[in-house]
Amino acid sequence: MNSATILWGVLFGSFGAGYFLYGKKRGMVMPLACGLALMVFPYFVTNTILLVAIGAALVVLPFVVRL
Repeated sequence: MNSATILWGVLFGSFGAGYFLYGKKRGMVMPLACGLALMVFPYFVTNTILLVAIGAALVVLPFVVRL
């Protein structure tokens, strides 16, 4: 792990915490699930480019799919 991976993980984790709290407060499934995924997946992905790609997709997903 390098510092870029750690910083991207912290950034996506903070987005995940926000999505999780928003989804829980509003009772919406998609932001809740994406928030949980954003908080957990940086622990399992070590490649920085893959980390950014998955994180960006999960950040945009609640705006594309409304559940």
